[in-house]
Amino acid sequence: MHRRAVRYVTSSTAAAGTIATAASSVAAAALAASIILSPAAAASSRLDGVHADLARAVQLNQVTEEQAARFEAKLAGRILEEA
Repeated sequence: MHRRAVRYVTSSTAAAGTIATAASSVAAAALAASIILSPAAAASSRLDGVHADLARAVQLNQVTEEQAARFEAKLAGRILEEA
């Protein structure tokens, strides 16, 4: 009888792990689908985000103001082409 108890606990634990893995896979797939199917942000909000990110990079001395301005202009051209 002791072996049956061990076998039951082992198989129950394995089944619970499989269910948890399946549930997390379903949740991940749902999240991916919601990201893919969500509408793209408006060009103006994307440009605002780019500007804020580059301003922060300048504050942290990661890029110069001139580099940030050139990169922002390049991205603005690409973003506005898509819109």
